[in-house]
Amino acid sequence: MLRVADTLSVAAAEARMIGGEVLPVAGWGRGVGNTAITQRAPAGPVLAITPFNAPANLLAHKLAASFAAGNTTIVKPPPQAPAVSTALVELLLEAGIPVEAVQVLHGGGDVGAALCAAPEIAVVSFTGGVAAGHAVARAAGPKRVMLELGGNAATIVCEDADVAAAALACARTGYSNSGQSCISVQRVYVHRSRFEEFAEELTAQVKGLAVGDPLDSGTDVGSMVDDDAAERVVRWTAEAAAQGARVTTGGTRDGSVMAPTVVVAPPAEAKVVREEVFGALVAVLPYDGFDEVIEECNRSSYGLQAGLFTHDVRRIVTAWRELEVGGLIVNGSSNFRLDHVPFGGVKDSGIGRESPRWMIEDFTVTKTLMLKGLTIWGDE
Repeated sequence: MLRVADTLSVAAAEARMIGGEVLPVAGWGRGVGNTAITQRAPAGPVLAITPFNAPANLLAHKLAASFAAGNTTIVKPPPQAPAVSTALVELLLEAGIPVEAVQVLHGGGDVGAALCAAPEIAVVSFTGGVAAGHAVARAAGPKRVMLELGGNAATIVCEDADVAAAALACARTGYSNSGQSCISVQRVYVHRSRFEEFAEELTAQVKGLAVGDPLDSGTDVGSMVDDDAAERVVRWTAEAAAQGARVTTGGTRDGSVMAPTVVVAPPAEAKVVREEVFGALVAVLPYDGFDEVIEECNRSSYGLQAGLFTHDVRRIVTAWRELEVGGLIVNGSSNFRLDHVPFGGVKDSGIGRESPRWMIEDFTVTKTLMLKGLTIWGDE
């Protein structure tokens, strides 16, 4: 909840920065003698649909930015984790947010579809899976829609990288929240000269992760959202092994708890490479040339965030320019986010950017005031 408080503080700071412009219209002949002023005005009621994997902070982003922009917000929490959203809204109401500013409506996809289609809703902000995001966009029709969707994030480990540090980072961030994060490390591309070294180091680090009760502070990997989600990861692991990959650890489950899994050298067509695993699995793949690995990363239909371990500035700039992603983390894995920095993807990873400043832009509209015959620029 400390992160939630930080997000609310960021939104409060950004609320003080909402402004407009006085436009230099006299720079064109027809503008002489006139003044044009713009302001950012509330867009109207916002629908915030949040996912189960981070129900508190992602709601904080949407609700705080909407409130800062002057809108009322309808919150549709995830059916798998409704209590956290309700508790956060209750805390905000206790703190003094007007009751007219926020309402909570629980339900499944039918409720979400009805709300998206409602003409009273001006803006829809959705975080979740790709299929659900497409359904939201169809239901919303010609409204503003912001979609923060899935990913199968890639991290590149170059030959000049500190392999031990890279393996530790990937182990820690590939399995946090049981891998149920849209930027969780899923595909790690390692230069062939360091490939086996990295695979061994990552496997050793992953074997050392503590698996157990997620409420225990000593636990590194807890349960997934349900048994079906864990079974899907087991099935995809077995499919990759049947296609020739090596499973160096994991590949099994105990109920909804997926053993942290490392899949080495799966083929490019394997689901653990092509699809979003959204579970406790990291795939490790070799590459030979930097241009080649950029192409491999970009073969994905997703483009949310990527990681890059190197000390070569030219490679950093090349990756930043060429990777089809919304963000690049240098000397860190794909799984890193600061709440006051724009976050979002391209391709099937969504539309728009999250974080209060950029969401306030989406939750407001530009209104223009034109003063005919009244100028601050002079008549000539």
